[in-house]
Amino acid sequence: MDIKDIKTLIKMVTETDITEFELENSEEKICIKRGGSPQIVHYQAPQPMAFQHAAPANLPPVQQAEMAESSPVKASVPDKGQPITSPIVGTFYRAPAPDAAPYVEVGQIVEKGQVFCIVEAMKLMNEIEAEFRCKIIEICKENAQPVEFGDNLFLVEPL
Repeated sequence: MDIKDIKTLIKMVTETDITEFELENSEEKICIKRGGSPQIVHYQAPQPMAFQHAAPANLPPVQQAEMAESSPVKASVPDKGQPITSPIVGTFYRAPAPDAAPYVEVGQIVEKGQVFCIVEAMKLMNEIEAEFRCKIIEICKENAQPVEFGDNLFLVEPL
């Protein structure tokens, strides 16, 4: 059995409700087990208090309005794009080899099926492929950095 067949089996297990899969023939035996669903821990960071400068009462209304407009408090965060997340726990690699060029760069258009990166798990190199055409906005992880299931690897803009 080659690596493509193993990847297909792993993908089948992760995309379905199957928790255990075994395949055995005269030459080899493959067993894929998936643990229970990950525990979700909700944590809310303390929110900074909004501070608004009060205009002195003795200023004319025009200057009071100018001071209100120049307040540094802004509550909105711009939407940066759609995340591409790690499907497994492992080590993130941007290129197929240490001396090779990275698969993708910021600003690059990626076609459906094109490889973004590799996540190595238990000595298996898992290619992470684009599921849709998109543009790379940000690369969220450094080369050879450990990643967890669900970690953002890239931020993309669907095209």
